Amino acid sequence: MPWWGYVLVALVFTHLTIAAVTIYLHRNQAHRAVDLHPVVSHFFRLWLWLSTGMNTREWTAVHRKHHAAVETMEDPHSPVAHGIKKVLTEGAELYRINAKRQDIIDQYGYGTPDDWLERHFYTGRDSLGIYIMMAVNILLFGPLGLTIWAVQMAWIPIFAAGVINGIGHYWGYRNFETADASTNIMPWGILIGGEELHNNHHAFGSSAKFSVKPWEFDLGWMYIRIMETFGLATVRKLAPARPAVDEAKSAIDFETLKAVAGNRLHVMADFGRMVVKRVHREELARAGADLKPALKPLRRLLLRAEERLNDAERDRLQSTLPLSQPLAVVYGFRQRLQDIYEQRAASKENLLNLLQDWCQQAETTGIQALQDFARTLRGYTLAPQAL
Repeated sequence: MPWWGYVLVALVFTHLTIAAVTIYLHRNQAHRAVDLHPVVSHFFRLWLWLSTGMNTREWTAVHRKHHAAVETMEDPHSPVAHGIKKVLTEGAELYRINAKRQDIIDQYGYGTPDDWLERHFYTGRDSLGIYIMMAVNILLFGPLGLTIWAVQMAWIPIFAAGVINGIGHYWGYRNFETADASTNIMPWGILIGGEELHNNHHAFGSSAKFSVKPWEFDLGWMYIRIMETFGLATVRKLAPARPAVDEAKSAIDFETLKAVAGNRLHVMADFGRMVVKRVHREELARAGADLKPALKPLRRLLLRAEERLNDAERDRLQSTLPLSQPLAVVYGFRQRLQDIYEQRAASKENLLNLLQDWCQQAETTGIQALQDFARTLRGYTLAPQAL
């Protein structure tokens, strides 16, 4: 083959590995968001054994542990807990350490394959698959097959263990203010099969589709839809659709409550976009040169989930908010709206009353952005879930 032929083979092999990780290990095994035909499922299991040596049960357990203990010292690979340098450079080692912890495997590895092949062939023979792949590459492509194999061996440690686990909790944009530090690395999930949309995934962990915004693209989801067309995949779970807004609806009723209660992250994201960002922009435009340096950093803190604020950030909020009454009012209403979601033991009638009171009081503040949002919230209705 010409030189570019070997490059193409390496890219196809590594992309197939990424597809196997995101579709089989992540969405099918760890989160049960999609069912795969047995032929597809076992092909991915075999390919991952050959190209990475990873065991399905171990990977699934470590990933579930990550979600259960996210951003704590018990998180297997959080840059918040372990530092970005360590996760980027030693992410694969962090995975291996936790994959060998029997307590993690026992607690989080449930529901993974436990057939004869898993017990007698895959388990305990991680290196065998890797060496088989090396031998096949050399037989097919000669000495350059060893280079292709080396690229395959480096791909997952760099892009999965390093980029997704590291950068995906350190740098990027956030559609949703989740309690963790997850970010979307970029809106087009192509190179890592959709895993670039990591904040979306942490917001809706059991969704088979990672893209949320119209401009976002999830390649793994495209593959799932293609397999679904041929009867090779069945989607089980999707993120809740963003609430629709009925302009003619003016009263908050139980349908409104259901739409608001079932879409907390969408509603809070709307509040951040429609109220916090707008009022902050207006206050900055009105502020004098002496106030702008103090008010400018507030937007980031006003949008951040309470549990993600450290002591210094809380102190800064408390000391700076009195400089802007509109921002202080907006922050208070944001906290009260969040508190409504915490009333898990309240009856539907009490929750409805709380939401009605919140809207009525928001409309009397004289803050246009807050009034507009309250009127929008009154029109929230359940939207059909679109694929």
